Amino acid sequence: MVDDRKLFAGGAQADWSPASWRSKPVEQSPVYPDAGALAAVEAQLAGFPPLVFAGEARKLKRSLGAVARGEAFLLQGGDCAEAFAEHAADTIRDSFRVFLQMALVLTFAGAVPVVKVGRIAGQFAKPRSAPTETVDGVELPSYRGDIVNDIAFEAAARVPDPKRQLDAYRQSAATLNLLRAFAGGGYANLENAHRWMLGFVADSPQSSRYAAVADRLTESLEFMRAIGLDAEHHPELRQTEFYTSHEALLLGYEQALARVDSTSGDSYATSGHMIWIGDRTRQPDGAHVEFFRGVKNPIGLKCGPSMTADGLLRLVDLLNPADEAGRLTLICRFGADKVGDHLPALVRAVEREGRTVVWSCDPMHGNTIKASSGYKTRPFDRIMGEIRGFFDVHAAEGTVPGGIHLEMTGKNVTECTGGARAISDTDLHDRYHTYCDPRLNAEQSIEVAFLVAELLKAGRRGRTTLPRADAAE
Repeated sequence: MVDDRKLFAGGAQADWSPASWRSKPVEQSPVYPDAGALAAVEAQLAGFPPLVFAGEARKLKRSLGAVARGEAFLLQGGDCAEAFAEHAADTIRDSFRVFLQMALVLTFAGAVPVVKVGRIAGQFAKPRSAPTETVDGVELPSYRGDIVNDIAFEAAARVPDPKRQLDAYRQSAATLNLLRAFAGGGYANLENAHRWMLGFVADSPQSSRYAAVADRLTESLEFMRAIGLDAEHHPELRQTEFYTSHEALLLGYEQALARVDSTSGDSYATSGHMIWIGDRTRQPDGAHVEFFRGVKNPIGLKCGPSMTADGLLRLVDLLNPADEAGRLTLICRFGADKVGDHLPALVRAVEREGRTVVWSCDPMHGNTIKASSGYKTRPFDRIMGEIRGFFDVHAAEGTVPGGIHLEMTGKNVTECTGGARAISDTDLHDRYHTYCDPRLNAEQSIEVAFLVAELLKAGRRGRTTLPRADAAE
């Protein structure tokens, strides 16, 4: 068991500690066959250095406060589930490049600062709809992410292994090290905007649109250099802030990495800058809400079709009782055909109570279908439809559409149908590489960025009718 005396020094609520979640019902928790081995791993993790720092989390919270006020926009995205076998520098670099391109489109075309938060360096655990799965008549425990067990459909591989938490920590540390180097070491220099284009996107319909934005940026930078403003003397032009996030599903791991900030006495989850609660683990009296209410990181809360207005307000009160700007992001995931039915009531309830939140759209999870080819996929037009519906609702309610939350990759995958290249059901088998849910590829991600940029511009101009998906062409 982790020693709470090393983790908690009275900075949070008097009735809370990093271990108080253990007295609550826990959903989506794997059953480890050896409790002693699990306790030993958690104790080892408790002695490891933090992956992120309290000051970084506070800085992200301030930036998210600007998002809540409509002064910035949240771009959150990354892998459905990180995999040990796919941990490579090129994979991390390509995902970062797509982020930079999307942020450039949103910033330059949408005229809004972008807060960049990756689903990376910790997104290893996955909730499951059923504890077991059956293939060809054989039933085994479900794959719960590489931090818990292995994707191989074998009995031994599916046994939860606590030592995988150590591997997840080490991979997260290595990933963070590279991301910090990319963000602050010159790779993010705006003068490199043309070089961020991935090779397989270069001949796509999106390349000319992106190149036009990059050309306009180059002209602006040339003007700025002419009047004495250059990247050498202005670091904001050559580096960027990039934060990490994940669903904090495995609470023993999160507790082991909780730390007390020496400057404030508050407890922080140092496994990532931002952590969120999933739609399956948001019970008000449950273990996940209990853990989250005490750590001071910016946090997210997934809101699906089963979320009621009263239920949401109760969770808002539990998770952000001080109504701190930037503390709580509501990540809405309804489906393109349901967002108009469910989101307005939630927005009105929060507005009625005067609560400060970031509203973010997850257009992925509510739009998953099984294709005729047998693959699980997400049609691109449904993804776009939910984003447009999200903006429509906020335009009607006079509230701020604060961000988007995407499952995406820098790889040239064929997992979501549609998009500019019109990926079909029969194309899915070509490069279907996901460990869990289908992701947007780089080209589709950039296409989403152009749509959102147009929606942001429409809102800024006070239009009552928002543009169609092809309005940015």
